[in-house]
Amino acid sequence: METVNSVERLQVYYSGRHVGSMAPYKRYMTAFEYSREWLHDGFSISPFSLPLEDGVKIAKPDPFNGLFGIFFDSLPDGWGRLLVDRMLRKQGIDPSKTDPLFRLSIVGKSGMGALEYKPVYDLKAPDEINDLDRLADECKKILRSEESDDLDTLFALGGSSGGARPKVMLTLDDGDWIIKFPSSADPDDIGLMEYEYNLCAKACGIDVPDVKLFPSSKCAGYFGSKRFDRVNDGTDVRKLHMASASALLEVSHRIPSLDYTSLMALTWQLTREAAELEKLFTLMCFNVFAHNRDDHSNNFSFLYHKGNWRLSPAYDLTYSNSIGGEHATTVAGEGRNPTTKDILAVAKKAGIKESRARGIAEMVRETVNDRLCKYLSLV
Repeated sequence: METVNSVERLQVYYSGRHVGSMAPYKRYMTAFEYSREWLHDGFSISPFSLPLEDGVKIAKPDPFNGLFGIFFDSLPDGWGRLLVDRMLRKQGIDPSKTDPLFRLSIVGKSGMGALEYKPVYDLKAPDEINDLDRLADECKKILRSEESDDLDTLFALGGSSGGARPKVMLTLDDGDWIIKFPSSADPDDIGLMEYEYNLCAKACGIDVPDVKLFPSSKCAGYFGSKRFDRVNDGTDVRKLHMASASALLEVSHRIPSLDYTSLMALTWQLTREAAELEKLFTLMCFNVFAHNRDDHSNNFSFLYHKGNWRLSPAYDLTYSNSIGGEHATTVAGEGRNPTTKDILAVAKKAGIKESRARGIAEMVRETVNDRLCKYLSLV
């Protein structure tokens, strides 16, 4: 197979503007520097590790393969990385011989959030497929390590996505959507389950994207959520800058190391809004009572819009487990069986009044028990 050397210099753009440049540094790291234009009237794309200031910043070798977390956010993970590797092999390129900058050049303009990268290495040559059942069948082939006749299309539709479950990103009449398909470990009704979880979260007052259950002749339906990193103002689609907690804190989501008290502190540092703390607290309560334990640092994100950081809508909400059956993000240090005492301890550290916190927790508990009882019986 062909060996692909490091991209010598990668340019980062936001909404057509030059943000800065990246280049390899030594063997396992990369360097980044903001452009003069961006320093003049831009913003920090990652406030803690890349403050808006002159000079070259060097990323650490770990945990993001020598990248800063904000750029690692742009790379596909799980399903998306699997598709990228398949496409590279199809073109005679050994995936193990590629470096992070080359992989960002594959992302180009297709990544989540608003950051774009040049030069672009184009792997896409798709046909248009609108049959979701057919796409789901092709995804199953990929997961079984079989060849797919529609690999180009699957890559084009889902090659920039993260997460373990197969997914595609489609532009429909009413906007841009992410549609998920079952993984090999999922029950057949996973789409319906995630749909009902999101409706329940909305009933709890949690900000969730628009969701749909897309019809299927083979299962209860495929779960779809409208992309919240895209804003359609009627004449144009604008991309919103997005950063995961993993990226902002420079911690890997693969290693449970986060507590909700830390997430609360991060939310306050970024937003300075008590309302945002309550949003996160409500989401924490939902994750605890609804047994959503895959609540790792990549499943919490922030959007930068009109000069302010805010929590993104909640996503990846469904019945789930993490390592050892515990929450990936602990609740006041407790991961296996968080109690009301633990929940209130998080609220206290965040400055949320106990009476208010108890009221939110009880409302969420009752709503979850009422609407998701058939799934909670799995616990």
